[in-house]
Order: sequence, then structure tokens, then C-alpha cells
Amino acid sequence: MASELPNRFLTPEDLVEMFELPSVETVYQWRRKRTGPRGFRVGRHLRFDPTDVRAWVDSRIEEAA
Repeated sequence: MASELPNRFLTPEDLVEMFELPSVETVYQWRRKRTGPRGFRVGRHLRFDPTDVRAWVDSRIEEAA
């Protein structure tokens, strides 16, 4: 993942591309299991704040250390 995230809310497809995930279903599974980055709904669309995604990545790195 690049150190610079886009200056906009991210879509599940963005996360698939950034983390090279198999499909958007992985993102939705993370959400159901509460293991992924914090997301929010805009109508029926799921979005992620880049700051929350960065915090989630940082927490994963700390857990692995």
C-alpha cells in the first residue's frame, strides 16, 4: 500500500485494489466480523475514511511486531 492515500472517501473496490484482495466480498466479511477498517454508509454505499484505513493498517503492523 502506498504511504499516501487518496484525499477522498474510499470504496470497497479501492480497498480491493490497495490490498490486492480476492474480491469486494472480503471487505464485506471484514465489516461483518468487525476486523477491517471502520467504514460508514452513504445511502446504500459503503465508504471508508482514508485516516481510518491508515490507523487500521498501523494497528495491524503493531500487532505483527
